[in-house]
Amino acid sequence: MPEQLELQQLVESGGRRLDVMEGERGGRGSTNVMASRCHPCPYLGLLLATLSSLFFSLCSVIVKWLVDVHPMELAACRFVGVLLPALPIVLWRKEPPFPQGRRIMLLLRSFVGTTGLMLSFYAFRHMPLADASVVVFSVPVFVAIFARLFLKEPCGLFNAVSVCLTLIGVVLITRPPLLFGHSIPALASSPDQEEQDSDVWGAVAAFSATLFGANAYVLLRALKGLHFSVIMTNFGSFALVQTLFVTWALGALCVPRCGFDRILVVALALFSFGGQILLTLALQLEQAGPVAIARSADIVFAFIWQVLFFQEVPNRYSIGGAILVTSSVVLTGLRKWALALPESSPLKKTLGVLAR
Repeated sequence: MPEQLELQQLVESGGRRLDVMEGERGGRGSTNVMASRCHPCPYLGLLLATLSSLFFSLCSVIVKWLVDVHPMELAACRFVGVLLPALPIVLWRKEPPFPQGRRIMLLLRSFVGTTGLMLSFYAFRHMPLADASVVVFSVPVFVAIFARLFLKEPCGLFNAVSVCLTLIGVVLITRPPLLFGHSIPALASSPDQEEQDSDVWGAVAAFSATLFGANAYVLLRALKGLHFSVIMTNFGSFALVQTLFVTWALGALCVPRCGFDRILVVALALFSFGGQILLTLALQLEQAGPVAIARSADIVFAFIWQVLFFQEVPNRYSIGGAILVTSSVVLTGLRKWALALPESSPLKKTLGVLAR
């Protein structure tokens, strides 16, 4: 998510609200009481997270569909959807938009997040939609590795197993020629199987986007205490400049040539805007663990759109890899949820080993 990462990736900024809430744990009880009073439906947060997955998955469809518009230019439109909801919140709260002492970290986080999303857009264009979505969506699993390296956070057996399962899933999806020899058809009914599978750069871009996205999450943890709107404003502003510059440097900066393409570009920005707002609201109403599980619907949507819009049927390797990656992401979300529960919670006892 990419949102993302990306959180899209995002997904890609969902963890921002969690980081703010974790920095305010002293007031968690009152926050939960207020949240319970604000919405009568106990599953509203999960519903909003699922809707955000739908919006972000439609963004991926548009990126793959608009073959005449460069992915980097589409990334610039995507970041308009990141910036627009953040600006009014910053102005309303009267937050310092570029606070002293955090500027280098904000710039670094913006660069890492922007590069990750640009790479994910390239992957969406040059890989089957579902395959690229699964690889990019595995970001939360790899966060543990970089959090251990840079923040010295604990990384136990559970994290090691999750990372191994995810790596196996990624290998099955990308099918590197070094391991599989000749390309194995990714699609059961596509006349251009060899041409699509031979594009190793798409797979490299997808995995690189995952690594950049994981580092973006680690930087978000280092920015605890800053309001999410400040981070998103800096991210959106920096990303717009970076993507427009890269698009100009590649000679791809242009206006879409026909009316329908222009409508889809506007829709990309609107879906990004809507997905970002829905994800932020979901994380205000629900803990990050359940939201991460609900966000796995992104993968389901990607498989549906791939078959529905592009008539590409994934084979057993893609499906097997998707199951492994999705299982790792869901288990990671369950563990995060379990660890956030109080010791006396019956649900924490039910989850058992995940809460250890």
